[in-house]
Amino acid sequence: MLQLSSAQRRELRAQAHNLNPVVSIAENGLTEGVLKEIDNCLKAHELIKIRVYGDSREDRIAYYEQICAQLEAAPVQHIGKLLVVYRHCPEKAAAEAKKNAPARTSAPRRTKRSHQG
Repeated sequence: MLQLSSAQRRELRAQAHNLNPVVSIAENGLTEGVLKEIDNCLKAHELIKIRVYGDSREDRIAYYEQICAQLEAAPVQHIGKLLVVYRHCPEKAAAEAKKNAPARTSAPRRTKRSHQG
């Protein structure tokens, strides 16, 4: 399970505030299919919200711990029936850096001009 400092967790909670849940855990619980979908979403987004349907707080806590342990993710926030999870994705970070890098500019080409005298 990934560990975050309190400052990192606070920043991620702020980023997650406007996110919508991308995965739902329903009456079948945390199945392999749901775990695979959470893994795919973490690869794509790094920071996700998960909605858990059901009234058992103990089940939600168990799901939260299992998700973080099996997918090597960090718990960010558990509020009500929403779980916020983060996992750094090096490939996404490299793609973002490449996208935000300044474009290479070449020196202007010189053209030969003939002097007419």
